[in-house]
Amino acid sequence: MTADDPWTEDGRLRVNARVAIPAHELTVRATRAGGPGGQHVNTSSTRVEVTWTIHASAALDDTARARLQERLGSRLDSAGTLRVVSADTRSQTQNRQLALGRLAALVREALVVPKARRATKPSRAARQQRLDAKKRRSAQKRDRRIRGDD
Repeated sequence: MTADDPWTEDGRLRVNARVAIPAHELTVRATRAGGPGGQHVNTSSTRVEVTWTIHASAALDDTARARLQERLGSRLDSAGTLRVVSADTRSQTQNRQLALGRLAALVREALVVPKARRATKPSRAARQQRLDAKKRRSAQKRDRRIRGDD
């Protein structure tokens, strides 16, 4: 496995240290790309679409599956299939690599568990600084007022 190659030696798409998607669970389909490009785009199937059904995947445990369902819910269809498309280059091979990389990155980011926030209180010095700043501002405004004894 090289730096650019997302596949492991046993034919799995590496997502992170714990999750690797078996190749047989991925569906890769090449179609004709739209947009400008003239004759080349009209005759070559370079657009690549990769789909993966997370509900039926053996690569995920129930916790990971629930996290993906929650975080990627808007990107999943009714069958729980995630779809990633790449039509960036004129090469089907490069588009396949890009689509697989995007799928892995999307799943990797969705699986990250955010750190729990610990509630903190301002320090005594911070509270004192805040009060001092309020007093300074109050005095400044008070000094600007027009006095009745003029």
